[in-house]
Amino acid sequence: MIRTKACVLYRNFTHGDVLERMAWLMDECCPKIKGQNADGELFERGREEFHLSVHGLLELAGNYGFAGNLWHTYLAFLLVNNENTFSKACEIVGAVDGSVNPLALHDLRVFRELFTFDLHELDQLFGTEFVPVIENYTQADDNSKLFNKRIRDRICHLSVELARTDTAEAFMQALVHFYKEFGVGRLGLNKAFRVQEGADGTARIVPITNIAHVYLDDLVGYEIPKQKLIENTEAFVEGRRANNCLLFGDAGTGKSSSIKGILNRYYEQGLRIIEVYKHQFKYLNDIIAQIKNRNYRFIIYMDDLSFEEFEIEYKYLKAVIEGGLEKKPENILIYATSNRRHLVRETFSDKHDVRTNEELHTTDTVQEKLSLVARFGVTIYFGSPTPREFKDIVRVLAARHHVEMPEEELLLEANKWELSHGGLSGRTAQQFIDYLLGKIIS
Repeated sequence: MIRTKACVLYRNFTHGDVLERMAWLMDECCPKIKGQNADGELFERGREEFHLSVHGLLELAGNYGFAGNLWHTYLAFLLVNNENTFSKACEIVGAVDGSVNPLALHDLRVFRELFTFDLHELDQLFGTEFVPVIENYTQADDNSKLFNKRIRDRICHLSVELARTDTAEAFMQALVHFYKEFGVGRLGLNKAFRVQEGADGTARIVPITNIAHVYLDDLVGYEIPKQKLIENTEAFVEGRRANNCLLFGDAGTGKSSSIKGILNRYYEQGLRIIEVYKHQFKYLNDIIAQIKNRNYRFIIYMDDLSFEEFEIEYKYLKAVIEGGLEKKPENILIYATSNRRHLVRETFSDKHDVRTNEELHTTDTVQEKLSLVARFGVTIYFGSPTPREFKDIVRVLAARHHVEMPEEELLLEANKWELSHGGLSGRTAQQFIDYLLGKIIS
């Protein structure tokens, strides 16, 4: 008998409705119908539950891009997303000892029984022909709406590996290896996240599945700023001391692209990024509490960061970076990009030496506004390219995208474009190349 309700660690699954239906069919419905102890009502209910289960498998396949044996892939999907005492321990140290081990083996025996159940019995019982389809499913569209392709492929590969095991111990060993190598749950399987407010008013960390495939080599020039960012990030992912980092400078110079490139380079080494907007700074302590004990290195990323005089959210950020009673976790850094060097808007009156009725201690005002940027240990400047550097960027991008145009004409048109489209910057150069590509008639 398959008793999913007897599991002690692997419970409360997201998307667990199909599991509950299938377990009921295997445990209760099928034995009664086979034993001729069932009435017509049970048969009709069983057939409906089977139809709903197949529907659920197909929906998940469409959303996540699954193919092959959908039942096995679904079970693997549940196992790799279930964050429990055992799975979270395995992502840190691999195989674990102690009392949790036999409990995990108990639960995984149940799941191996689910893997080995012959679904053709359900087809025969209800007169359907669903199982050949869900055991050899092919996708009409290879894209995944909720997973990137790499994660999808890993889960599909794990499902095949688990199905090949001949004992519960081997089943458990394969799963532990997956946890150790790729992690568990949304934090382990995804690269980047955003923050949403939950129904209870707390922060929910939600995966971003459509990540731009930007790499540091795609950013033409800026070798010194990129190297400075690489050195700080490498120290961080390798467990050495590293600093919070501020990338500042002119618009369109590659600050945000550099952060995306860093993520794509170091994801395999356990780097994750959580994007937090200014109005969400009140959730920073909640976010940190959720990630501080996980086996990943998290960058809390703040894009285009700046504050007007009337905005006080920067005070939350100051308290989190330094100054609170609780020690900042070693697996968390803050990276920010900004067009402003000092982040908080200053006015001439801030530095005026005449005391007004509005502010007696102008020096204190200035120091309060400057203290935020001082808490970023590494500051990296991205300046606009010179005209010669801009031409170099255009040449490289044109060659990369196979734009066929005489160089003299290319540079002349690029010069015209930048004069009316934002000036000298890498972004302007890319927009010019996109314009040319858009004009090409295939």
